[in-house]
Amino acid sequence: MPEGHTVHRLAAAIRTGFGGERVITSSPQGRFPEADALAGWTLADAEAAGKHLLLAFTPGPDVEAGAPVTRYVHVHLGLYGSWTFAGEEGFASAPAIGAPRLRVGEREDALGGAEPWREIVPRETVRLRIVGPRGLADLTGPTACEELDAAGRQAVLDRLGPDPLREDAEPERFVRRVLRSRTAIGTLLMDQSVVAGIGNIYRAELLFRARLDPTVPGRDLSEGMVRGLWEDLVPLIRYGARTGRIVTTQPEHRQIEARIVERSRGTRQNGDEDPTVVPREESFYVYHRQTLPCRLCRTTVRSGEMAGRTVFWCPRCQTRRVRRAGWTREHPAEAWAVA
Repeated sequence: MPEGHTVHRLAAAIRTGFGGERVITSSPQGRFPEADALAGWTLADAEAAGKHLLLAFTPGPDVEAGAPVTRYVHVHLGLYGSWTFAGEEGFASAPAIGAPRLRVGEREDALGGAEPWREIVPRETVRLRIVGPRGLADLTGPTACEELDAAGRQAVLDRLGPDPLREDAEPERFVRRVLRSRTAIGTLLMDQSVVAGIGNIYRAELLFRARLDPTVPGRDLSEGMVRGLWEDLVPLIRYGARTGRIVTTQPEHRQIEARIVERSRGTRQNGDEDPTVVPREESFYVYHRQTLPCRLCRTTVRSGEMAGRTVFWCPRCQTRRVRRAGWTREHPAEAWAVA
């Protein structure tokens, strides 16, 4: 499932490709019939909140997003959803965002002409297609794709915890929720009503960097420890939004036990084919490193189930005792320059 930084990148790609333009919307699959009523409207804005995407449509380019007439398309990609893009050069920042998919046109035959992307026939699995003057985007396999009014948009936002990538984020809400909860911190970090946008990778890596056992109840933590989690998350997830990659290791640790335990499809990130980025084998401390030695203490990294997902941790580095890490967690710009 895409984590929050990916959805923010997606919102930016849609704003770049369609922002302020009249678009044609359709539902080739037929499961989002509301698309027909929005055809010819202007895509005024694309907003990310945690793992949720909200597309604002207005009747024309002279109507601002948020006006009473605005309609919103709410999308949650879930485990299998993705957006794929095709268009003129520079139209979109990425060919595909979300679950692994072929790019638009890789299985269809374009008919040629000056703008061959216009001739691409959508696959029958496309829930929503958006076509603008410079390109198109296809949505397939989402968990949610629905039309909302302003009240519906606000209801989505109200049920989410603070998103560290949004300007309106309130970290105090996160701190209060954690400190008053008996629930394990490893579960709280995956609860989107506590903090929006964290997925399995950020959970595992944040807890390792904090030297914190995933099973510690939130109320057993100190206020400083909870604030530290937030303060560590913000630069990590901002880096992810900027580059499309999650890299949590510090440079001096990346060559130590530079391995991960691959799934059948592997842990894929944007730019894996680029030799200048930090490879995924060097990007994580514990995520998908179960059965391998910890990069710092060489204890075997463990895994187990928590909140319906696999959690990864080092039983020696991550103790139940609340204490600061034995090494300094830094986010200097030069440390990320090669990623």
